[in-house]
Amino acid sequence: MQADDLILFSQVVELGSFSKAAEINQVSNSVVSKRIARLEAELGVQLLYRTTRKLTVTEAGRLLTQGAKNVNQAAIEAFASVSNLETCITGHIKMSVPTISGDLLLAEAVAEFCQLHQGLTVDMSLDNRFVDLIEEGYDLVIRTGHLTDSSLIARHIIDSQWVVCASTSYLQNHPSPKTPKDLLQHNCLKYAYQSSGANEWAFKDGQHTYSIRVNGSFSTNNAAALRKAVLAGYGIAYLPRCLVHEDLRDHKLSLLFPSQVAKKQGVYAVYPNTKHLPLKTKTLIEHIKNKYQRLAHYFN
Repeated sequence: MQADDLILFSQVVELGSFSKAAEINQVSNSVVSKRIARLEAELGVQLLYRTTRKLTVTEAGRLLTQGAKNVNQAAIEAFASVSNLETCITGHIKMSVPTISGDLLLAEAVAEFCQLHQGLTVDMSLDNRFVDLIEEGYDLVIRTGHLTDSSLIARHIIDSQWVVCASTSYLQNHPSPKTPKDLLQHNCLKYAYQSSGANEWAFKDGQHTYSIRVNGSFSTNNAAALRKAVLAGYGIAYLPRCLVHEDLRDHKLSLLFPSQVAKKQGVYAVYPNTKHLPLKTKTLIEHIKNKYQRLAHYFN
């Protein structure tokens, strides 16, 4: 027995007409008649008496009517609840973001989004590893770099330029490097989360891109720790511009050969491949993108 036949039966009884039920369902009268006949055959009873002038519900039909109405109402409520998901920002989002952007803008941006949408909760973890969205149950991930999993969707948000920089005190105590190759004579502070390797610093000479394999006494996977070390004058660092934008602005750090640094990575909103991205996730991505765009000068 099909639930939609019960729903159709309840509509016929409520409207008192096969033709009216056919009209609202956009089918022919014969289709309605066949489906009611199928329902009667499955139940082994007659539910309706139909004449040219009148439609009469049998005793069995009256008994079935209330249950059929309940099925119809349940279907209406189920569709309404799903539709409501696409008109209201409610529910829960589990997301992962990189540490630098998380500290710089995403913690505040996501907290603000929750404030704007009182029916929503967000669990945001700061993690530089590329989490397994499906296996670990993430709805959304913000990541910098190339997407390797073709089963996921990646929406570009902004590009993040990297820089080579050093503190004033370091440059006062050491000969300033004139070319990238001069870095071989300096203590280079290394960021362990570089996809190309902490020792490989990418540069460009016109259209040609090349790498310098640097050496140094300090390496870390924590961007904040790297920033503190370069500010303290312990060496030269190769890192995302957004991390040290304010230090450059306040002249605490100086750029070295800025036009020759080759590394620029895209920042992406990554989510599972789906035909219908939930409104809550779609709206959060737009909110996050707007926040990045407002701070675009930090990244380029």
